Amino acid sequence: MQLKKYDFKNLPFSDLFLAYTHNFDAVSGYYQTNPFNAEALKDRAESFDFAGDRKRTASILKTFNRQFDIDKGSPVFKNITRLQQDDALAIVTGQQLGIYGGPLFTIYKTITTIHQAKKLEEELGRPVIPIFWLADEDHDYEEIRSIVLPGDEGPESFSMPPLNGDLPPVSELEYPEKITSLSGSIRDTLVKSDYSDDLWNVLDDCFKPGQRFNEGFGNFIARLFSGHGLVLAGSNHPQVKEQTKGVLTYAVREADAIRNALEEQSQHIGSEFHQQVKLYDSHLFYLDDESGRTKISRNGEQWETEAGQSWGTKDLIDLIDDQPAQFSPDVFLRPILQDALLPTLGYVAGPGEVAYYGQMKTFYHCFDQRMPAIIPRLSATFIEPAIDRIIQNLPFDIKEYNSRIEDLESDYVDRTEETDIETLFNEWQKKISDVSEPFIEQIIAVNETLEGAAAKAQARYKNEREKLQKKVYSAIKKRENIQLSRIQRIQHHLFPGRSLQERTYCGIYYMNKFGLDIWDRLLEQMDEASLDTHTLIYL
Repeated sequence: MQLKKYDFKNLPFSDLFLAYTHNFDAVSGYYQTNPFNAEALKDRAESFDFAGDRKRTASILKTFNRQFDIDKGSPVFKNITRLQQDDALAIVTGQQLGIYGGPLFTIYKTITTIHQAKKLEEELGRPVIPIFWLADEDHDYEEIRSIVLPGDEGPESFSMPPLNGDLPPVSELEYPEKITSLSGSIRDTLVKSDYSDDLWNVLDDCFKPGQRFNEGFGNFIARLFSGHGLVLAGSNHPQVKEQTKGVLTYAVREADAIRNALEEQSQHIGSEFHQQVKLYDSHLFYLDDESGRTKISRNGEQWETEAGQSWGTKDLIDLIDDQPAQFSPDVFLRPILQDALLPTLGYVAGPGEVAYYGQMKTFYHCFDQRMPAIIPRLSATFIEPAIDRIIQNLPFDIKEYNSRIEDLESDYVDRTEETDIETLFNEWQKKISDVSEPFIEQIIAVNETLEGAAAKAQARYKNEREKLQKKVYSAIKKRENIQLSRIQRIQHHLFPGRSLQERTYCGIYYMNKFGLDIWDRLLEQMDEASLDTHTLIYL
């Protein structure tokens, strides 16, 4: 495995993300801490003041992690115990509960979190714990029911059946019987390797009929990373709800001030770059068995859901305080809730998350919190040996494979065709005609009856030359077709569907082909990667 840096500017990232990674000063007004500055991170750690109850947090996390397949002697539980120390900090990331682990970027976020926690612990001389926050209150089933893998003809999608109607949080859904046939289809697509049996032992144990989504995903992440002490957390848990309900009641009580702070920051960043997340008057969802998870909207002093529930401000606050399990935070409130439970020094974020955190600096202040350092996750592209070999024989830079395939084919012909075949054979014909003419005249002078035979000989020669010209064209086309098919193959692997590999392909493809320890090997080399640039990983 070899890691090489590749500038973000070569790839389809937003202007905000490019500014964040290339010129932090240009966006520093939207964020609390420069994650690329070691002194800034040290200062943030030294001034860190956690208002939460560490012992209570540790107790909750122990209970939470016991629901997964994590050995009692695992570094996970040792890290939870360490989190009780007064100077302990956390590096946190999180993601939706995608089947079979979801896209590669989920793995990259996790690896970055583990690596950063270890690195900062060494630099700061105090405990820094890696934590993965399961998005166990998310309800977007459509986003997580599919995976994409490289196939013979390009990217292939594999999906569980759609679900209609009002749904509970996805974490509470169970994998259907259909997942058995789905795994069979995926097995058929993944080439049998020395690692396939071990991979499917893990996958079939985690993602099986009747298993809940949060259990399957959590067990999968634990199988891969519990040995590195990665602690799992989430908010769809009664103890977490009870411990953090004050965040929800405060969001209702101070709704006007919170809205104004968020709106002002969002308008500002939108005028310079873009506003990632749309704003609403409420940051809460209501959960019940009949209507599932429904957005709460604000209408003056009334708070309402589309399902017909309605409360005054005081009544809603009282209900949250009495029944916190009935309420769920939105994308803005979730980080506040998370940081009320955990001593979060830094959050490992993808480019989209970096953007919406830029809307939240003053939002944090409303809750008497400071935004954690927003650390970009590892952004990477795997380049397999077979792909690397054919890249070497083509005239394109990596970034160019994100172009339309028609443009790549046209550019290839323009760049590689050194000989104009039509001109070559026309000049050949002209020279033959010029050379032949005086000889034919001499033959006719000897005997006029031989003119036809001379012309016939010349015609036969011309015919053979034209046959040769067709063969040359055929050879060129065959050569080009091989190369054009290679161009398409490279694009399918590096930019499937003209999107970044990390946003599309599921990590199990690489585990099956290169071993279940591929992530451990990548972790060992993370010092060679840089979080302010993309990384090409040559396998």
